[in-house]
Amino acid sequence: MSDALQRSLDRISRVRGVQGSMFVAADDGLAVAQLLMVGVNGKTLAAFAASLARKVSGAAAATGAGKVKFVQMQAERGALLVATGPELLVAVVAEAGVNVGLARLEMMRAIEAAASA
Repeated sequence: MSDALQRSLDRISRVRGVQGSMFVAADDGLAVAQLLMVGVNGKTLAAFAASLARKVSGAAAATGAGKVKFVQMQAERGALLVATGPELLVAVVAEAGVNVGLARLEMMRAIEAAASA
């Protein structure tokens, strides 16, 4: 894992309520780098995040909404956040009360860092 990716994951993990973050290959849903708390299934998270990003991007394209940059799925006990990039996604699993704005900011910075690495 490159230092730039690891530093990005470290910054994301400092957001209160984040339980795990990872870089995922957008095309195949495989984890590239991850920083997860115990109990978070990385393979499942990576595959689900990539699938969610593909489906939401397809729906956005069909409606003419343009390129999807961020997806938030809020559930009763937590949230899945996905930021999209040209080749990589950043997926975050978090507690329900996570500061989504701060998490999103760090995730978008991570996408930029990955694109320039």
